[in-house]
Amino acid sequence: MALPWKIHGDGKNVASNEIVAPEERLSWPRTIGFGAQHVVAMFGATFLVPLITGFPPSTTLLFSGIGTLLFLVITKNKLPSYLGSSFAFLAPITAATASGGPAVALGGVVIVGALLAVVGILVNLTGTRWIDALMPPVVSGAIVALIGFNLAPAARDNFAISPLIATITLLAIVLSAVVFKGLLGRLSIVLGVAVGYIASVVAGEVDFSAVGDAAWVGLPEFTTPSFSADNISVYLMFLPVVLALIAENVGHIKGVGQLTNRNLDQLTGRALFADGLATVLSGIGGGSPTTTYGENIGVMAATRVFSTAAYWVAGITAILLGLSPKIGAVIYTIPAGVLGGVTTALYGLIGIIGVRIWVENKVDFSKPKNQLTAGIALILGIANFTVAFGGVTFTGIILGTVAAIVVYHLMNTVGRLRGTDV
Repeated sequence: MALPWKIHGDGKNVASNEIVAPEERLSWPRTIGFGAQHVVAMFGATFLVPLITGFPPSTTLLFSGIGTLLFLVITKNKLPSYLGSSFAFLAPITAATASGGPAVALGGVVIVGALLAVVGILVNLTGTRWIDALMPPVVSGAIVALIGFNLAPAARDNFAISPLIATITLLAIVLSAVVFKGLLGRLSIVLGVAVGYIASVVAGEVDFSAVGDAAWVGLPEFTTPSFSADNISVYLMFLPVVLALIAENVGHIKGVGQLTNRNLDQLTGRALFADGLATVLSGIGGGSPTTTYGENIGVMAATRVFSTAAYWVAGITAILLGLSPKIGAVIYTIPAGVLGGVTTALYGLIGIIGVRIWVENKVDFSKPKNQLTAGIALILGIANFTVAFGGVTFTGIILGTVAAIVVYHLMNTVGRLRGTDV
């Protein structure tokens, strides 16, 4: 069977005024090299999620690779993307695990994935205009921002376990982002983890005993999700994540479209469905939920290589890494102090992504509807307001999300009825 990519030019070089399109590739040695870059770009963030949540890293790597290949098939090899671990799930997974254990948290992951897949089907049938109407930039930015800032206490708790190591890790992340350019600059989180890890080894805070016992090759640990009517309030905490995932996927599509000078909006439904299905599969097996990765867009922007062949290489590589329990055991040795430093930066960056949505879309904060939409949502999320009603508990993320949508549309509707733009 013929492979779906045609050779770009001589297969060796990319002219300064050209790109390697998704349906093209360079020679296989070069394509494998570009695929390896995508593995490096996704790896740090992808393994951090299972470390923070307690999910098995090898299982997460396995399903991120499977999810990526599934995404490429569903989008017909037209949309280059890597599906890595989603940070949008961290807050509800942490809360769900604390109250009911990992199986309950995985149940929430599967539910969100199924809902996202349904949204993808709807978008495929109806288009994306209703998404833009429901979540204008001030709303989507607020939702993404409050999910990140809601996690601040978790970062504080990890930091407090080993303040010195956490500080070294955080300082390494900050300096890496300034000192290095190109790919290394975008991998500041990975470099920070490496520096913090070395400092932890020197300080005697790393336990390698499990690494020696782990096999080089073998199946990862699988966990079955659980579903129960008693956990409705837990599942509700996950629902706002659907909106965040929609925003991430739509942003990814528009970003790739801009870089390749193509309109890829027609692939939105397929992308949402693929990401939802990949999240369902990962949740069923005990891995972390997935989303499209901005880190890999950065690699494509730097190299001008948008070939989906490179992503097939990256996906297959992730699957192979997931089939090595020893690699998972090494990842698990990263101590809490390193996580404290990393999450302090990382959770803040998630929040700033929401702020960037406001900036890039030029949200006018002189208007009361935008001020109150963002302000109320952020306070509810950051302070983690909690409301119990009818035996169901609503926490800060879902309250903030609902507030962002309701406040904006209520003020916008009343303003229009009065003939004013508030």
